[in-house]
Amino acid sequence: MNAPFHHPLTNRPPRIDTLARLPLFFALAEKRVVVAGSNAAAAWKVELLSAAGAQVDVYSAEPCDELLAIVNDPPCGGVTITGRACRAGDLPGATIAVGAFERENDAADFAGAARAVGVLVNVIDKPAFCDFSFGAIVNRSPLVIGISTDGAAPVFAQAIRAKLEALLPRGFSRWAAAAARWRSAVKVSGLSFAGRRKFWQLFTAHAVTHPQQTPSDSEFQSFLAEVKGLGRATENGSVTLVGAGPGDPELLTLRAVRALQSTDVILFDHLVSHDVLDFARREARKILVGQPNDVCALTIKLARRGQRVVRLKGCDPLNLAWSGDEVAAYRTAGLAVEIVPGVTAAQDVASEPDLPRIDRKTA
Repeated sequence: MNAPFHHPLTNRPPRIDTLARLPLFFALAEKRVVVAGSNAAAAWKVELLSAAGAQVDVYSAEPCDELLAIVNDPPCGGVTITGRACRAGDLPGATIAVGAFERENDAADFAGAARAVGVLVNVIDKPAFCDFSFGAIVNRSPLVIGISTDGAAPVFAQAIRAKLEALLPRGFSRWAAAAARWRSAVKVSGLSFAGRRKFWQLFTAHAVTHPQQTPSDSEFQSFLAEVKGLGRATENGSVTLVGAGPGDPELLTLRAVRALQSTDVILFDHLVSHDVLDFARREARKILVGQPNDVCALTIKLARRGQRVVRLKGCDPLNLAWSGDEVAAYRTAGLAVEIVPGVTAAQDVASEPDLPRIDRKTA
């Protein structure tokens, strides 16, 4: 008896959860910002804003030593100081305004004056008067990561920052800077859209595996030559068979996460949990599929349109007998195929602290 035919159903991506704050990154180079305050907290904000290239106008009747030191030696953008309190007339034309005040009345007056002229305002440690917050920062500029707890737990945010600092090599800053330098050259290289995408895939893979290497023109030429050597093959899409494992998203491999975050289409079966799909690129189409033969035909159709397709299986694809036939069909169709094994259920059980791999009673 033939198995029933299952039509693929497009699964609408889950709605994004509520955000306490919308993360934004201001371009402040050469733009005027106002800082009002005299203490060390104001000094730190001045340093931060100057590091972002802003022209910082500081209003302070009694500036602290830290503030004076930054005025004399700013990290990037210029810093000027006016030896009096900030007035409403000082705010027009500013991109943002930052204040450090002890008294609520002073904070309210400053915030009200800024908002009256359309300037976004932040009053340090007073969330009620803030249009935006700074958060904790991991700096691998031009790669920058901001962390916010909506002011609820700054110490927790700093702990997360420390974790990320340990995970992200400092060399990533050099690769991000190289990407900025090379982007215009890639655009005029004569590569098609698919070819340019392949270039950046090669770039990213090399950067991740060689973070401490200093990017040079030889890498640029090597990536470019490799893409051009592929010829028309770059116009084809690709297929990646990814094992989702036993269902726990924490057991996804790093290769699996990278595949999910760089794909155009995800074909997944009913064994895959929504928690696993949360790791996927948000813009990717997510399609629930049924029978292997139907999935194979759909995968080839999508990949031949130049799309990157992930076939996400709720198990380890290497443990399925028909996976070999599926891979052979993709290669016969002229498609690049990659297999990303998943964690097996046996490995999952063995990872439990109270369950040893071998029981002496049954060995």
